[in-house]
Amino acid sequence: MSVPAKPLNRVRQMWSEGRPAFGAIATIPSVQMVQIMARSLDWIIVDLEHGPIGLTEAHAMIAATTGTPCTPLVRIAANEPWLAKAPMDIGAFGINFPMITNRDEAEKAVRSVRYPPRGDRLWGPFHAPFRWGQSMPDYMASADDEMICMITIEHVDAVNRIDEIMATPGIDVAVIGPGDLATSINKRGQMDDPELLALIARAEAGILNSGVPIGGVARTADQANRLIDRGYRAIALGFDWSLFQRGIMAAFDGIRR
Repeated sequence: MSVPAKPLNRVRQMWSEGRPAFGAIATIPSVQMVQIMARSLDWIIVDLEHGPIGLTEAHAMIAATTGTPCTPLVRIAANEPWLAKAPMDIGAFGINFPMITNRDEAEKAVRSVRYPPRGDRLWGPFHAPFRWGQSMPDYMASADDEMICMITIEHVDAVNRIDEIMATPGIDVAVIGPGDLATSINKRGQMDDPELLALIARAEAGILNSGVPIGGVARTADQANRLIDRGYRAIALGFDWSLFQRGIMAAFDGIRR
């Protein structure tokens, strides 16, 4: 018998209520790390774009969020339907598409996560219903509406076309990626560069004007609170490795060495 979670996709519910959802990006192929993080975070993105995680590890990491309030998402390496297919079929509640720079690419991402006639997703969710707590028929009935299409705005070309991108129906959240955005203007690692900050402000305005939930990165509580005040609803607190690193540094704080 189907026993769906209530709500099935908790992050969607939070956004519909205007509440910010906090998460992190998992780059370490570790079930144990996800089990720890999932008890404190609203969402986790399992990263298949950078690092050593494969589909077998991703499946285990997605399963490790079961029984927690955490929604598992997956970041794929490129905006290709065949890369999005398997992560959805093993239980991801959404796909993070990198480097979206125009409307055609945005439409391609949207159609990748939905079945015909709304999209181009192929059938084969053999393992997803187990993670979603549903029967196969119930999964097929709910997947289109529950799956999250998350796009990343992380290139100067995307900022220049932000209005056309955000006019694409079916985008569920748009995240600003400052690292790649800085790289795209040859300002790698220069997070306080005025040109980068101006691009972020333009991207932010375009996303907020669209009414689509906006996401960003906050490394401190002050940064997170400022994002919340500006209307951000998906806030990444860091990577697994950076949170772990910060925890170690905090443990040494005040110790005489």
